[in-house]
Amino acid sequence: MPMNTLRHSWTLLICCLPVLSAAAESDNSSLDTVEVSATRLRGVPDIDVPASVATVRMSPDDNQPQVEVTELLSGIPGVTALDRQNYAQDTQLSIRGFGARATFGVRGLRLYADGIPASMPDGQGQVSHFSMMGADRIQVMRGPFSALYGNSSGGVVQIWSKPGEEGDPTRLRATYGSFDTWTLGAQTLGKVGLMDYNIALSHFDTGGYRDHSAAERTTGNVRLGFDIGERRSLSLVVNVIDLPDAQDPLGLTVEDWRADPQQATAVAEQFNTRKSVSQTQGGLVFEQGFGEAQTLRLMGYYGNRAVEQFLAIPATAQVNALHSGGNVVLDSDYYGGDARWNWQGTFGSMPAELTVGVNTDRQRQLRRGYENFVGAQLGVRGAIRRNEINTVSNFDQFAQLWLQLTDRWSLLAGARHSKVTFDSDDRYIVGTNPDDSGRKSYSDTAPVAGVMFHPIESLRAYASIGKGFETPTFNELSYRADGGAGLAFDLKPAVSRNYELGVKWRPSSGVAIDAALFQADTDDELAVARNTGGRSSYRNVGAARRRGFETSVNWPLAQHWNAELAYTWLDASFTSNYLICVVAGCTVPDVTVPSGSPIPGVPEHEGLLRVNFTPNAWTLALEATGSAGLVANDNATVASPGYVIFNAEAGRSWEFGNSQLRVFTRLENLLDRKYVGSVIVNEGNSRFFESGPDFSAMIGAQWSWR
Repeated sequence: MPMNTLRHSWTLLICCLPVLSAAAESDNSSLDTVEVSATRLRGVPDIDVPASVATVRMSPDDNQPQVEVTELLSGIPGVTALDRQNYAQDTQLSIRGFGARATFGVRGLRLYADGIPASMPDGQGQVSHFSMMGADRIQVMRGPFSALYGNSSGGVVQIWSKPGEEGDPTRLRATYGSFDTWTLGAQTLGKVGLMDYNIALSHFDTGGYRDHSAAERTTGNVRLGFDIGERRSLSLVVNVIDLPDAQDPLGLTVEDWRADPQQATAVAEQFNTRKSVSQTQGGLVFEQGFGEAQTLRLMGYYGNRAVEQFLAIPATAQVNALHSGGNVVLDSDYYGGDARWNWQGTFGSMPAELTVGVNTDRQRQLRRGYENFVGAQLGVRGAIRRNEINTVSNFDQFAQLWLQLTDRWSLLAGARHSKVTFDSDDRYIVGTNPDDSGRKSYSDTAPVAGVMFHPIESLRAYASIGKGFETPTFNELSYRADGGAGLAFDLKPAVSRNYELGVKWRPSSGVAIDAALFQADTDDELAVARNTGGRSSYRNVGAARRRGFETSVNWPLAQHWNAELAYTWLDASFTSNYLICVVAGCTVPDVTVPSGSPIPGVPEHEGLLRVNFTPNAWTLALEATGSAGLVANDNATVASPGYVIFNAEAGRSWEFGNSQLRVFTRLENLLDRKYVGSVIVNEGNSRFFESGPDFSAMIGAQWSWR
């Protein structure tokens, strides 16, 4: 976003804050709001659902910078959310080992922002446009019932904006911290007549912990709700992100990380590796109730995302006529809709809820590749090497039924049929570079079912089972493992069988404990076959298993004292032998990865312990977070060391009539521990490690008024 546009955006929003706030105060009407659940059940609380569902509230008075979704996700068991300290790459996110192999963005999980998909039909997605400034809560579903969201549903992550209500505050927030990092944000919430609103704008700027890792990002989020009649509502959601020229320091080899974890790889400076992203999207959600039992929900959305990335691929690797260059330019239009009907009533004498729906999404992407050099000048756009239009679409049908069988037993069952179609139209047919056009469709039906036992008021126990379905993404189809021309349409979808046993305990003391045992067995697991010339190609490698235990505990210790615990044990491994390439230029895999080898990028142990102390106007906390080491490649020859780091935070509020001033600070890595924050799985140059930051400090202030 140009600086003049940024200034105009801030001026417009800040000018509107008092106007909208005053308008809200002048209106006394109220609208009923519906708490949307990750389970898509309207009348059944999450605690009564046979699935692992976590909801984390976003407090406007917390002591975090409110920049990354990792702030909310890091304490959820089963979820690995890694801040890569590299804003040219998205948050590294996986759930129970699904999505761990993603080298950029998020894959293998379904992502939503206010009900609008942030994952494309092929399962590739991103969370960079999630607005922390406008967020009310984030919800995560793990386990078999994730499959009801469609292709590549190893888990579901949804972020929701808070509907504005009468008396909600307007706030301005600023932070400054280590590595010349600062943020500035503004939010206003409220109601004007029959319209509620939540408008948030934030700007983030950092010099970067590592060399060549500076970035700035502007995010805007608007949610407007309209009461347009009896049991009839309409909501509009618009969000934008602008990320210009975020520097990419690339990964480090083990030796380079040990020598200096803050350095950038030499070729990052040489090629000025960087990425720019610009995205705007909007969606409408309409709900209409019929009688007391039925509700129709219609959703439609449209968005555009433009990406340009400069890679550190040497000119010698681009001599091959089939090479697509080191400058990637993507321009994507995406759109879709969802229609669902919900009924709540009785089936015979049993309380019941039924949801039936259809869903379609489509992405049309213009993918171009250029050389990343002109003569001796590196890191600039050169001659074109790739030009194609890639289209991926899905058409799904789904149904879900909940039944209260007896006072103590309930059943939830459902199924989703998905058809995903890939189409590539090659427009770069030059010399020995042939026509790479092609078309491929995948389809499958994923049934799920679970039972819940409610022996006493405070305790639930459940069991669930289901099938999952994961197609390759367009990125994984883009390069054939044999080095030939065309897309890798020989790849098959990975199909998994998922099992879960869990308990949820809510005694009257305010304690909340959730625990689950889980297992997922996958056939035709997708993995890297070879890395060469800066490109990864994939193949189906046989079977894999992900199994483990997770628990979360929230325990009020005494007045003003509270403790939180999250722990995950996860054994993720391949259960059949397969072959890989380890030598540059290899086209026929010849090195065996034996059965029992760990799936890269998945920590075996991960946990968080946090103690909160909130006397009067103060909020104080001390936390410890840790992870076992991360295996970085398929043959498990490189792994990062495990770590435990300690963080502390404090905040203090002062009331001044209808306004409040809050000052806060957060200190991270108190013992200045040297650690690897994330790994780049199967990086072709053995630059696997991305450093976690050493000791860092942040201070902030927030002014809010009603």
